[in-house]
Amino acid sequence: MSFRWDIIFEYAPFLLKGTLLTIGLSISSILIGTFLGLLIGLGKIMRNKVLASPFYFYVTVFRGTPLLVQIFLIHFGIVPLFTGETNAVAAGVIALSLNAAAYIAEIFRAGIQSIDKGQMEGSRSLGMTHTQTMIHVVLPQAFKRMIPPLGNEFIVLLKDSSLLCVIAAPELMYWGKAMGSQYFKVWEPYLACAFIYLFLTLILSFVLNRLERRLKTE
Repeated sequence: MSFRWDIIFEYAPFLLKGTLLTIGLSISSILIGTFLGLLIGLGKIMRNKVLASPFYFYVTVFRGTPLLVQIFLIHFGIVPLFTGETNAVAAGVIALSLNAAAYIAEIFRAGIQSIDKGQMEGSRSLGMTHTQTMIHVVLPQAFKRMIPPLGNEFIVLLKDSSLLCVIAAPELMYWGKAMGSQYFKVWEPYLACAFIYLFLTLILSFVLNRLERRLKTE
């Protein structure tokens, strides 16, 4: 069985277009998921258990159900409910963001709670409000500790974006499947996609490692 490089070169423009969309989807989902995760994480550590309960429920649901199921529900149910029709790219960003937010929320919660409570008490005794202490004292220290788990979550999100091919979002894996369906090949399309995903995750890992080392020296 010969390996056909020609079909990879033929699909190269489509794979490039899919890769760019994968990067765009991942970056958008990381930014939205991190913002939501911070809010949810802060919500979970509220002393009022009644107010904190919706945040616990959110994390439990999104961490306890498969991402694929969430993608289907958002693509076929929630997006059409608001817009009248579905959109694979929009549904993909929403699903990835909401799913990532649940995991990132736990990272923020653990990072914040790892900071000694004396820092909060000392800052409050100096006249700083709770919000000021959180922004200027607790979060900067916690963020340094959260870089490794956040980096892992970002890499997982990048790879999980491949699931969006099931709703026909034209990302990288979508074009890999299209190549395999057209030529009835397995090795060529999926090895090409695997190599591109590996390349993207290595770049992301490199950037995160550099960021982590830089923050340690500050």
